[in-house]
This record gives sequence, C-alpha cells and structure tokens, in this order.
Amino acid sequence: MIELEGLPELVDPVLIAAFEGWNDAGEASSGALAHLEAEWKATPLVELDPEDYYDFQVTRPVVELGDGTTRSIVWPTTRLLVARPPGSKRDVVLLRGIEPNMRWRTFCAEIVSICLELGVETAVLLGALLNDSPHTRPVPIVGSVSDPGLARSLNLELTRYEGPTGIVGVLQHSLGVAGTKTVSLWASVPHYVAQPPNPKATLALLRRMEDMLDIPMPLGELPDEAQAWEHGVDELAAQDSEVAEYVRELEERKDAAELPEASGDAIAAEFERYLRRRDTDGDG
Repeated sequence: MIELEGLPELVDPVLIAAFEGWNDAGEASSGALAHLEAEWKATPLVELDPEDYYDFQVTRPVVELGDGTTRSIVWPTTRLLVARPPGSKRDVVLLRGIEPNMRWRTFCAEIVSICLELGVETAVLLGALLNDSPHTRPVPIVGSVSDPGLARSLNLELTRYEGPTGIVGVLQHSLGVAGTKTVSLWASVPHYVAQPPNPKATLALLRRMEDMLDIPMPLGELPDEAQAWEHGVDELAAQDSEVAEYVRELEERKDAAELPEASGDAIAAEFERYLRRRDTDGDG
C-alpha cells in the first residue's frame, strides 16, 4: 500500500477518474482526463505499482526515445495528479489509468485508501459505451450514483444496465461503500464510428461535469475538433448510401423520443456555463 507523505493540504477535493480499455469507447473518457491534465497543468501525486495489477503480456509496456537516441520503458499503470482549476475554490484529484488485468478488489481498495487520505468526499468516474446514437445529435450522457437522492439533485438520467461491468463500476461500488458520494457519467459513442478519438463525446462529458461540479471546464480546441469530427463522419456516411440511410433512421428514432422541453433545458444549461466562464474570466 502506498504511503502518502509530504502532500499539500487539499481544499474540498473532488476526484475525476477515467480508465483506458473496456470502459472507454472512442477513448472519450480517457481523452477527457488527458485534456484536463494538460489544460490544468496537473501535478503528479502518486502512481500505483504496475507489477501488482497488470499482465505485461496483455497490457504491454512501451518503448520511447526521449532524445531520439536514449530508450526508456513506459510501464502501464494508474496515476493520480492534483490541480486547482482557475476560478475554482476547490482542488481536483485526477485519476488516469488503464483497466487492470487482475486483483481488482485490491486495486480498488488501494485507490479508496488514497482518496480517503486525501480527503476526497465526492468522485466523478467517466466512461464511454458504444450505442446506436446518431453522430449528428447531441451526445447522450447517462449515469449511475451511489445515492438515489444524489441523482435527483443532479437531474441525472440513470442507466438501468445490468450485466458485466468494468473497473469503473467496481470502483464506483467500492467508493460508495466507503462513504464517498460517487457519480459515474457515460457518453454514448455511435457504434458505426467507434474508432478513436471522439472529441464530440469528450466535450459532452466535460460539459456535463461542469454542470454537476460548478467548476469551469477548459474546453480549448475541443468545440472546433468536435465540429470537424462530425463533418468528417458526414462525408464518410455520404459515400455509402446504406450507412446514410441508417443514420437517417437513427436520427428519426432519436428525434421522436426527445421531449419537447429538452431544447429549453439545453439552452438554460448553456447559459449557466456562459455565466460561469464569464465570472472566471473576470477573476483572471
């Protein structure tokens, strides 16, 4: 078990976590963590020993050339970093990792122990799944919570999924048992365009987190990248009449299921984001 020493005292820290692998369609959730780590210039805290949790024949280490001549080995692992977002009065602990190959319960117990020592009381776990959502419509975000009352306060559409789960589901359960308020957010990635990256799904996860946590999320170039991605998929679909027809069917099905007030809710949420970013820019 990792011993944490010499850490700064964190202010009301919230955990944001994502894992590469089974839980990460289109690399949308791990892409969100990578984006936040770079934008917030997060500082490393600790990393888990990969010997304990990874089968290196399945999840292989990577050789890198640092200066073009010197080789180094990058081992698969899970890292925790900390950042203080601009305009926020609280710290954010970022957990970015790879779904482990073994000893999941010990893995989760170690993460829970670290979070408790850091004073984390709220956690948001990100995931992405393949779905029959059309790429031309807003990305659906569903979730699950450790406390049903929390879902009502967050206005979160809950998933009713039952079946095999990944490390996100197991870690959410472990954090909830330990008393941490935990939410998982899942972006729906169109199954007919599953290859990464998917900036539109990454952007949707960041915006939903901003609504939940009241922390301005740095979007950077993601809105432009999401638009370019959608246009690119449009062009590919136009080259195949069967794919184009399938997308139209998905659009019709999606539009028929939308509630009339959905557009009003979207406008209100976007206006609240605008106010948060305006206040952040004013503070800067």
